[in-house]
Amino acid sequence: MPGRSDDELLNLASNGDREAFGLLYERYISKIYSYIYYRTGNRNDAEDLTERVFYRALRHIVNYDNRGLPFSAWLYRIAHNLVANWYRDNSRRKEIQLEDGVFSTDSHNYPEQELLFTEEHQIMLEIVQSFPPERQQLLFLKYVEHLSNAEIGRIMGRTEGAIKSLYHRTLIALREEMVKSKDIQLKKMN
Repeated sequence: MPGRSDDELLNLASNGDREAFGLLYERYISKIYSYIYYRTGNRNDAEDLTERVFYRALRHIVNYDNRGLPFSAWLYRIAHNLVANWYRDNSRRKEIQLEDGVFSTDSHNYPEQELLFTEEHQIMLEIVQSFPPERQQLLFLKYVEHLSNAEIGRIMGRTEGAIKSLYHRTLIALREEMVKSKDIQLKKMN
């Protein structure tokens, strides 16, 4: 059964085959977790929400309607909705927690360079998390999942052209916000 396509496994799972659903779970658990972790910035919440995504998927697999989209698009839609509800329920943004091992052990890097990189990375994450959910989802699917514009369009329910346009506007907004942030930091230093 492991060599079967998603469509074959979906057909089996929608008819109550738990082993088939388990294989789908194994295929997509890390991608869905990464997506949710990126959106929430909290390991515990990401684990809880990921569990809820697959619980919902299992409960509703019998109603799954294959509209020509990949199964992952359905999972990402469930994850997107749960994250949106999570934000609404918490009514505040969570901070990204710096994980152990942020600083490289590469001997060619100096601590000052690592600190600047880490600060810039943190600022960029905060800017991205201030964007509307669809822009966050676009950036995640583009840079973390490395999907094409056509694949992102299928997941987000938009045309490839609309994704290109949204991507272009998002990058411009990100660049503008990074410049503003650097200007603010320079003013603080003077």
